Amino acid sequence: MRILLTNDDGIQSDGIFALIDTITAMKDANGKSLHQVWVVAPEHERSGVSHAMTLKKPAKLRRLGDFRYSCSGTPVDCIIIAGLAILHEKPDLVISGINRGPNLGTDIIYSGTCGAARQAALQGIPAIAVSCAAYCDNLEYEGLTSFLSGNLEELIALWKPDSFININGPSTKSRDLKAVWTVPGKNKYIDNLKCFDGLDGYTYCFLTEGGEERTPDNLSDHHVISQGHIAISLIEVHPRAFHESSLNGKFVF
Repeated sequence: MRILLTNDDGIQSDGIFALIDTITAMKDANGKSLHQVWVVAPEHERSGVSHAMTLKKPAKLRRLGDFRYSCSGTPVDCIIIAGLAILHEKPDLVISGINRGPNLGTDIIYSGTCGAARQAALQGIPAIAVSCAAYCDNLEYEGLTSFLSGNLEELIALWKPDSFININGPSTKSRDLKAVWTVPGKNKYIDNLKCFDGLDGYTYCFLTEGGEERTPDNLSDHHVISQGHIAISLIEVHPRAFHESSLNGKFVF
């Protein structure tokens, strides 16, 4: 397969190198590589950019080597540009990650990692977003990469048009992880803001680390991760109306 890798942590992130090493190491019985791996990722970290795109100014590409490119834009830019300017056709699969930290529940809305997978799905490409759901300096990706390489065909078979697969797993070297179907949990964020007035007349506002509350749900991705398993959800990419379908076509006022 022709597989395109990206993420929102940047081209130099440990998570994307873990994916590159894992997928390029997959061989057939004759020792031939099973997959052609392309990498197009942001040149710098672009966490939290969701589905943002670069408009009204150019996104700049830099070729770093065979099948490797950095992009000044967002993860979504990387997916669009990869197909139109680099591969010149759709890849067979997009994997976005491995993200440093979780993309659970409401995080999916904000995540650049999930944004890239969503863009691929909108283009009709099977897409997987992968995150290591832990907060620490030295994440262990081996458990997740082992799971991906051992179940790649099965994961692709789970994909359905107009969706992407969201995977979160623990930071571990264990190769004996169990995967559980989940629903996205609900997060309530308690934001923290620090501001100061600059000499240039601007007030500078910095979002700092805040708090988070989660709605208890034993079927949620939050709960499954807390049990040490891999959480898998199939995420629909199109917005849905929240009002009753019986109201459709009727005047509101």
